[in-house]
Amino acid sequence: MIVPTDEEIRALHERHAPTEAAFELVYTHCEIVCGIAEQLLSGGAPGVDADLVRAGALLHDIGVYRLYDDTGRMDEAGYIRHGILGHELLRDEGLSAVLRRFCSCHTGVGITRDDVRRQELPLPVADYVAESREEELVMYADKFHTKSDPPAFLSAASYAARLRRFGEDKVARFEELRERYGTPDLAPLAAAYGHRAA
Repeated sequence: MIVPTDEEIRALHERHAPTEAAFELVYTHCEIVCGIAEQLLSGGAPGVDADLVRAGALLHDIGVYRLYDDTGRMDEAGYIRHGILGHELLRDEGLSAVLRRFCSCHTGVGITRDDVRRQELPLPVADYVAESREEELVMYADKFHTKSDPPAFLSAASYAARLRRFGEDKVARFEELRERYGTPDLAPLAAAYGHRAA
């Protein structure tokens, strides 16, 4: 499998971003998630492919661009679909299934077919759950930053509180990930990017 370079990934973002503001929001978030994932990797994750984690983190939210309409407004109601939209975008670009899964399997702490049915989500009924350690690490790192307006860093406690509405099993899954990978130090990234802590 060929893993695209940072430059190739940035070019993909630039090609698909409908506006400069959308590019800044999404690509910056992907860079931050990449920084968090690399910090977690440095804490020790033997057997994890660091290059694949980096590419997956930089690509995971590329599907958000397909939610923008012609006026530059994002379809907030359809946001849950951004993962499968990213999977489709990368498929159309000829990228491997391994890379496409970073898009479709990073939402929340994983969406199961039962979640899709029970919550009546606008997704094909399937499991959208991280399977590899690389997918799991990117999914976990993503939980510590939000593209809200304005973008913000989330502590483990604040993310767990947001997650609780989806069930205690989801919170337990997040805590498993936290035990496995640790809790990132967000202060250096918050200072570098100027985003608040929520």
